[in-house]
Amino acid sequence: MTDFESLLSEKVKATKPSGIRKFFDIVAEMKDAISLGVGEPDFVTPWAIREAGIYSLERGNTHYTSNWGLAELRKEIANYLERRFSLKYEPKTDIMVTVGGSEAIDACIRALIDNGDEVLIPEPSFVCYSPCTVLAGGKPVPIVTRAEDEFRLTPEALKAAITPKTKLLILPYPNNPTGAVMTREDLEKIAAVIRDTNIIVLSDEIYSELTYGGTHVSIATLPGMFERTIVVNGFSKAYAMTGWRLGYAAGNPTIIKSMIKIHQFAIMSAPTTSQYAAIEALQSCDEDIERMKNEYNYRRRVMVDGFRKMGLECFEPRGAFYVFPSIKSTGMTSAEFCEKLLYSKKVAVIPGDAFGESGEGYIRASYCYSIKNIDIALERIAEFLKEI
Repeated sequence: MTDFESLLSEKVKATKPSGIRKFFDIVAEMKDAISLGVGEPDFVTPWAIREAGIYSLERGNTHYTSNWGLAELRKEIANYLERRFSLKYEPKTDIMVTVGGSEAIDACIRALIDNGDEVLIPEPSFVCYSPCTVLAGGKPVPIVTRAEDEFRLTPEALKAAITPKTKLLILPYPNNPTGAVMTREDLEKIAAVIRDTNIIVLSDEIYSELTYGGTHVSIATLPGMFERTIVVNGFSKAYAMTGWRLGYAAGNPTIIKSMIKIHQFAIMSAPTTSQYAAIEALQSCDEDIERMKNEYNYRRRVMVDGFRKMGLECFEPRGAFYVFPSIKSTGMTSAEFCEKLLYSKKVAVIPGDAFGESGEGYIRASYCYSIKNIDIALERIAEFLKEI
């Protein structure tokens, strides 16, 4: 009998399943459970965007688009990036439309990385960076960020991690899971380290619109960084369009052209209906972004205050829609804490080590859920802490 396990790729077998999805799957089967686990906005996609998608179907726009994406959409993405973040790109050569921001990340890594190349990844951070690097034949090199530095990447830590094999730095800010941001001053220090190297920056800016108490700054706007930065963004977070699966990459045309090769053979083109809907999002939904951002900001304050009142240290997130409180005082590992909380109080949060080893001792809780559910969840977590 054939041993199919032996036929699998060793890289794939060594890749661990997402620590986020594990808890999501358990909650889906658990009655009366409340999940603060998945970064999925509870807002419905604004009506104007949904209507544009529906209208595109009624007009019969059901065919493939260009591998690059609709020309009109790429033009609107260029307008948006210049209008909101002072980034100026040529729509025809510098922008590609992808299936979510995740595909853009994967394509960028695969376009740049050969066997043995090193990819610098500040951690804790989003779960896909390291597996995508390994599957591309590269070596992930975690750079630990600390609460005392507000989980920002420091130039000292960056310098210490660079070797002759370093080819790519992933800059994941605003950060998932910590909610940390990098100010212009912070980014200038990072740029000063990178400018005289051959290192490319993959700047994952999917949460750029969800920056509180200031305006998001892209490292690509700094002198000498535009040509060596690939900006990844998308529609999932800012426009509550997670299920539409649409993102994009913008940057150096030589790199983008190589990413297109990967995209055209693996994907062909991003969903046509989603692309037409995204045009409407970029043209008319700035007010919807502000409305949702203001609600997230309120929930953010409720969550931070709630965890602090329980006696847990909680860094104040400046972006995204997550809090990352420390549970070190409980004496439990992150996994133990999350499993016991889930089964005893039916509240799902994510263990910090799902985002890298440096996340141990923390949990991630999302505030992209209704304030009613947040209040109930915080009450149950407080009860759990008293009981233990």
